[in-house]
Amino acid sequence: MKSDEVLVLATRQFVSGRRLEVGELAAAAGINRSTLYRRFNGRDGLLGEVIWSLTEMTMDAAARRAVGVGGERIATMMREFAVLANSAAYFRDFLSREPERAWRLMTTKVGGVQPRIVERVAAFIDYEVVAGRLDPPMPVPDLALILVRITETFVYANVISGEEPDAAKVAQACGALLGVRERVTR
Repeated sequence: MKSDEVLVLATRQFVSGRRLEVGELAAAAGINRSTLYRRFNGRDGLLGEVIWSLTEMTMDAAARRAVGVGGERIATMMREFAVLANSAAYFRDFLSREPERAWRLMTTKVGGVQPRIVERVAAFIDYEVVAGRLDPPMPVPDLALILVRITETFVYANVISGEEPDAAKVAQACGALLGVRERVTR
């Protein structure tokens, strides 16, 4: 069985709200557990790939839902990403079931998810810059990282501070950094 097929099985299991069990997944895929560990660098590596595949789709949907141009478009895209992430039951389940692992996998370089999110946000920023609709206040890679960190603050608010996640605050904070004058909320 190919790695892509294992990833599809793991993603289905994750989205259904079940904890990923490598042994169970290896058996379902018809491969040895140690083979699965090697291919994905353990359970955390597999989880990181599953989370990234879902995150990538979520980011694409957020980009399609974003409105405006320049800084407003980027701020509304980050808000829409937060809205979609906060409304995904599988994401909320994972955060409540394994908060420390979720935090580590999704917000550090270890999980491989955050660097790819930053890269995608940087590409969205670059698009607006090239189109002449945004003059970034700092280097694009730094700006992308800060926008992602702002978004994480409000998406993971319940894990960080016990408060409810707040996508409107994502838009406000990202908009302020991007020089958007009016409130970027719906």
